[in-house]
Amino acid sequence: MGIVREIFNDHKVYGKQILKLAKADLIKTYRGSALGWAWALVKPVVTIFVFWFAFSFGLRMGGDGIDGYPFFLWLIAGFVPWFYMSSMITGGAACIRANSQLVTKMHFPASVVPTFVSISKLFISALLVIIMILIFWVSGYPPIIYYLNIPVYMIMMFVWFTIWGLFAGMLSAMSRDFLNLIKALSQAIFWMSGIIYDVNGIDVHWIKAILSYNPVTIIATGFRYTFIKHQWFFEDMYMLRCYLICLIVVILLAIWAYKKTYQDIPDVL
Repeated sequence: MGIVREIFNDHKVYGKQILKLAKADLIKTYRGSALGWAWALVKPVVTIFVFWFAFSFGLRMGGDGIDGYPFFLWLIAGFVPWFYMSSMITGGAACIRANSQLVTKMHFPASVVPTFVSISKLFISALLVIIMILIFWVSGYPPIIYYLNIPVYMIMMFVWFTIWGLFAGMLSAMSRDFLNLIKALSQAIFWMSGIIYDVNGIDVHWIKAILSYNPVTIIATGFRYTFIKHQWFFEDMYMLRCYLICLIVVILLAIWAYKKTYQDIPDVL
């Protein structure tokens, strides 16, 4: 509990700096380009456009694809949150190394670094969600009351992947091999998380059960509950239980990693 109190105290003491650093992280990433941080939206928007063209014209998967919605809309409902999750899977793991000067020269607490990195990426994710809402609206599906689910799933996503950033960031700061392993696994996580297919359609029970404990699958499914199935977040208690179990596991791992490494990280970096 001492480690938990220390992490919370770091966030309390450096609360204002966290927001300033989140803004600085966003600016730093795209410094030197004419469009600035707007480039953070370009790649996701281009990717969405490519999927729309491919599935509407090339692969002819338009029309009522899944649950009465065109396949493209079903796809982006789970794909848009993936942009944030994928950036945190690898970027969260690399965040302390990428901001090593804060830890080594300014003696900034390492526990706070994943938080401001996650906030900067969440801002872009929120803009992408707004774009997705507009796409649904233009496609003939105006906003509905179930969109009130969105902040819940955004918070769930932010909390889990920020804590993941603390766990993976601490270990990656100690070992580049761990960071390289995470980067190597990122594509496997994408293909095994139900981003481009319906997990509920898997016939093998044990595979479906394992995927139920994948936070990427949980969040993508939650967004599809909101945009496609029109279901409240509390209606699927099994999914919420799986999320809480995943959250407890990553919290314990983050505490363990922080306790084992926080004193040595400034010297290693």
